[in-house]
Amino acid sequence: MAKPVRAWQRMLSGRRLDLLDPTPVDIEVEDIAHGLAFVARWNGQTMGDFPYSVAEHSLLVEEIFGRMHPDAPVKWRLAALLHDAPEYVIGDMISPVKAAVGPNYGALDERLTAAIHIRFGLPAQIPVSVKKQIKKADKISAWLEATQIAGFSEAESNRFFGRPRGDVIAGLHIHLRPPVQVREEFTRRHAELLTRL
Repeated sequence: MAKPVRAWQRMLSGRRLDLLDPTPVDIEVEDIAHGLAFVARWNGQTMGDFPYSVAEHSLLVEEIFGRMHPDAPVKWRLAALLHDAPEYVIGDMISPVKAAVGPNYGALDERLTAAIHIRFGLPAQIPVSVKKQIKKADKISAWLEATQIAGFSEAESNRFFGRPRGDVIAGLHIHLRPPVQVREEFTRRHAELLTRL
């Protein structure tokens, strides 16, 4: 008889997160912040002395979302910050890899997202209109990352991600930081948004 495959991961908080059936009680923001601070975007193919982490990206997306929708409820700012939170356990895959893996990756991501949202007081599934707004902020972040640290020309970035409005990206410059600093900033921003809910 085949030995059952382990589908849970032990977190630094001591929680055991079941990837096939994640529950909100097994999710801690410290685990998310730590994991995301050590997951590199762009498969690590970025300039600088530190990898550009998913935590850093998440902070940027939340800032861009806030610039685009200054009157949005705080809960949607929190959703923007947490938009890639499942990657603290499943990692960041570039779009071509996600396409190659197929629909199972999307289903896993959706289960984790629902548990994370419920844990922090958000609806399991956010409205499609809000999801689209966050996705737009995500694409603007990708444009900035591509042109500033991933070696893309502006023309390439415009083709892949669309040219963002100047007022939305004004003054936004990517500064790579050690993971411990990004982890602390992510945790701080998360706490700040939670207190405003």
